[in-house]
Amino acid sequence: MQEQFRILTDNIIRRMPDMDLASAVEIIIIAFLLYHILNWIKNTRAWSLLKGLLIILAFWIIALYFHMTTILWLGRNVLGFAVTALIVVLQPELRKALEELGNKQILTNVLPFSGTKEEQGTFDTKTINEITKACVEMGKARTGALIVIECKQPLHDFERTGIDVDGLVTSQLLINIFEHNTPLHDGAVIIRGNRIASATCYLPLSDNMNLDKNLGTRHRAGLGISEVTDAITIIVSEETGKISTAYKGWLERNLDGDKLKERLKMLQPEGNEEVKKPYKLFKGRSKAQKVEKEN
Repeated sequence: MQEQFRILTDNIIRRMPDMDLASAVEIIIIAFLLYHILNWIKNTRAWSLLKGLLIILAFWIIALYFHMTTILWLGRNVLGFAVTALIVVLQPELRKALEELGNKQILTNVLPFSGTKEEQGTFDTKTINEITKACVEMGKARTGALIVIECKQPLHDFERTGIDVDGLVTSQLLINIFEHNTPLHDGAVIIRGNRIASATCYLPLSDNMNLDKNLGTRHRAGLGISEVTDAITIIVSEETGKISTAYKGWLERNLDGDKLKERLKMLQPEGNEEVKKPYKLFKGRSKAQKVEKEN
């Protein structure tokens, strides 16, 4: 038995091609890409389309086995149009995949050096408290609200659809903006850092067919902006006064003040100051930082 196993392994090793370092790296890269492509397909509508394509492929193999020449001729002529149609159907998913690839910052994480970089200020604890206070008060008064908090992806395209505000985030200002019969109450408010950048902004509506039919346009808009960006959206229902949050296509409903504050702190990006990083070759403490620590 051991001799047969040895002969089998020797035959396998003998038939394997010689592999150098470049080939090993190439295999790793291809495996990495295939894994992420399959993971992306599984989480989009492409998964259902892939199952349909597998059924067509199985039918094609059967036709090939039984020499069904007419079906094979039709398949060969339709194949070129099918690829184009598939790209058109999956255009939103392909665009979202490319946006996610661009937001991964692969070069920054891999290379051992960094250039001059400005970290945008993010919202701090005081802003979280002001937003929470405003949402709770508007919920009690049944005042509808839609608040979008910018994270890493800029929201300038959506900001241009509204009216510039550029005001410090306070509960009084937010409540006044969404008050009924005021010029700015219709639409969304976009918050950048600790300031209200714009109001009355238009947002894309979600096309999620599984969304509760009882939810209105405000919830669909809040979920829609979270599907195309990494923004955090807060929705206050005008009918029920309930508070909801949307983040990366997920809607969480019926939050109270404490849960809302906890959710915002959990989703809060790191860092809340604008800093200038000097260009440095290797990561680590600079000389100035070392002197400051010694003093």
